[in-house]
Amino acid sequence: MTKKWVVSIALAALLSTPVLQAQDTLRIATEGAYAPWNFVNDEGKLAGFEVDLGNELCKRLEAKCEFIQNEWDSIIPNLIAGNYDAIMAGMSITDERLEVIDFSRSYATTPAIFVAPKDSDFAAAGLPETRVDMTEISAEEQALLDQVKGLLDGLTVGVQTATIHENFLREHMGDIDIRTYDSQENLDLDLQAGRIDVALADQSGWQPLLEGELGEDFTRVGPGFARGIFGRGVGVGIRKEDAALKDKFNAAIQSALDDGTVSELAIKWFGFDSATTD
Repeated sequence: MTKKWVVSIALAALLSTPVLQAQDTLRIATEGAYAPWNFVNDEGKLAGFEVDLGNELCKRLEAKCEFIQNEWDSIIPNLIAGNYDAIMAGMSITDERLEVIDFSRSYATTPAIFVAPKDSDFAAAGLPETRVDMTEISAEEQALLDQVKGLLDGLTVGVQTATIHENFLREHMGDIDIRTYDSQENLDLDLQAGRIDVALADQSGWQPLLEGELGEDFTRVGPGFARGIFGRGVGVGIRKEDAALKDKFNAAIQSALDDGTVSELAIKWFGFDSATTD
């Protein structure tokens, strides 16, 4: 029996349970300010990778998706309060978050990268665009981290607040000047305005800036950072008591990974395949 058949049978078995028979609408919260993962389009509607993926998962679960826009800072508290059923907001699965909510299996993962003006000293430093796995840092990788830390000394570094990226800066980059923002959009605006020298965010989150007209003046700088403090990929946030709903999402996500749907949506929105492979 092939893996795809096993997943199909498992999904069919899960759909026969009563969780979504009594609840045929799934209320999914998203930030709506983290393009291309999720954002408000020119028509005033929520759009992006996770909106498309969420609708696909709901279709597989024979449920209707209702997306609810919620600010990042309160998105987990409002899930716990029961204001919606799940979160799809580019949220990485971390030990800290697992203390208060649960997650589905991951569906996507992309590294964190620094972006700075092309004419900056930071960009001119010639840092290699390698990938640093923060789970087990080698001596060579630690030397690279130390080099980045030294180059950031004296600079103002922007980052979205309450994120794995902020945690990384505070834990691994020492006593640098950090300026936090409530959204990726506002982080981008201050970088463009020169109010900060460099910024850290998810690689896919930089796409709207770097691929737009204003992106001609900015560039990725240095390595991509992943795993470890950056979590185990992005998944659906679910209340701890909703184990049956978690199982439903897990089966739907696995089937969408297996048949290539997640990869297709990732390439559509990110320009590269960010689908989780493990």
